[in-house]
Amino acid sequence: QVQLVESGGGLVQPGGSLRLSCAASGFKFSNYVMKWYRQAPGKEREMVATITTTGDSTNYADSVKGRFTISRDNAKNTVYLQMNSLKPEDTAVYYCYASNYWFTYWGQGTQVTVSS
Repeated sequence: QVQLVESGGGLVQPGGSLRLSCAASGFKFSNYVMKWYRQAPGKEREMVATITTTGDSTNYADSVKGRFTISRDNAKNTVYLQMNSLKPEDTAVYYCYASNYWFTYWGQGTQVTVSS
């Protein structure tokens, strides 16, 4: 059974940090490009960060460049999103996403709220 389970969300003050984790199971994690998406209320889901299968290349949305870092540990079947200097506009549900040539999988999401 394929599972992507996000964790690490919560309430944080502006300027604070959070680290999201996404634990994968049920598929060959190291063969999949991993991404983080987010969706704020009333807005479309947007891609936040991407990491290649080996972790040698990453890509970020302009809105998070320099503040967020995506990483992965293929031995632990886990992808991370380190979020620093958080802003209220980062408030959203954050989703983990896995894809290869044939399949795509989504996690259930974790809420991140940035508010004072």
